[in-house]
Amino acid sequence: MWPLWVLASLLALGQALPFEQKGFWDFTLMNDEEASGVDSTSGAPDLDSVTPTYSAICPFGCHCHLRVVQCSDLGLKVVPKEISPDTTLLDLQNNDISELRKDDFKGLQHLYALVLVNNKISKIHEKAFSPLRKLQKLYISKNHLVEIPPNLPRSLVELRIHDNRIRKVPKGAFSGLRHMNCIEMGGNPLENSGFEPGAFDGLKLNYLRISEAKLTGIPKDLPETLNELHLDHNKVQAIELEDLLRYSKLYRLGLGHNQIRMIENGSLSFLPALRELHLDNNKLSRVPTGLPDLKLLQVVYLHSNNITKVGVNDFCPVGFGVKRAYYNGISLFNNPVPYWEVQPATFRCVTDRLAIQFGNYKK
Repeated sequence: MWPLWVLASLLALGQALPFEQKGFWDFTLMNDEEASGVDSTSGAPDLDSVTPTYSAICPFGCHCHLRVVQCSDLGLKVVPKEISPDTTLLDLQNNDISELRKDDFKGLQHLYALVLVNNKISKIHEKAFSPLRKLQKLYISKNHLVEIPPNLPRSLVELRIHDNRIRKVPKGAFSGLRHMNCIEMGGNPLENSGFEPGAFDGLKLNYLRISEAKLTGIPKDLPETLNELHLDHNKVQAIELEDLLRYSKLYRLGLGHNQIRMIENGSLSFLPALRELHLDNNKLSRVPTGLPDLKLLQVVYLHSNNITKVGVNDFCPVGFGVKRAYYNGISLFNNPVPYWEVQPATFRCVTDRLAIQFGNYKK
């Protein structure tokens, strides 16, 4: 059971999204006003400006404090009644709820975050979320959903729906969600054909993760506003020229743990803002071409591939003053490359020799 002070911290402005998602709360603490453009009047409540209430309403077995209602790990079959209407965070994770009914959240017009992780939810009434006019964070991962929930609140900024049973994302699934900034939908049995044309129409996402799915290529028509795209742990086999054409704003691209053998020449040239590239645990036989032209690139993960040779100009541009940001991380370990043959000048645009990781290859 999460301490109440941890749950209450969701109501404060937080930190930037990390690349590696290690636990449940890893990238929930975002600066919502900067990320989504939502006006402060519709975002997280200013607890200092709200007149305190001392309501004795609290569902049986739950813990209630500072507008946070914690009802996790109680074996609940349904959403409890008698939830105070001034509640801003409702935690229902780790229960046995199988359905969200029409009036389950009636009167909770101030709710900002709703946590439903690790239940058995397979059915959601089309009007279940209607009262939640200020909801910004919906965490409904690790359930039994087979589709994107209908009629999501238009105020929503962050949706975490990973580890469900979703196979299809139809056109208009996110219609009207103009404030949506972050979607985590990995761990679903999604194939490339599961995304209908126009599935992401209208979204201006900053962050999208579709990891641990069944993708064999980079999905088409993702939001061109993306800064971070994570497609790790899929079955992507190649990056073709047009795959990254529309994603010029990407600064972090995660493609680790795939089956990539080939990156077509010129593919990376469409990513002028890229700062971090993860291509580890693939089947590449050489360093991708085009890295020296990425003036802002600082981190490249290429470990655990089949790279046998590293050329003197594979990472750094020829001449001085071309690269605007030096590398602070290049990983090449667990590749069959004879690192003692690599020329020192290969890493002339690296901040520190310790930033280079070599060796430890095992057949």
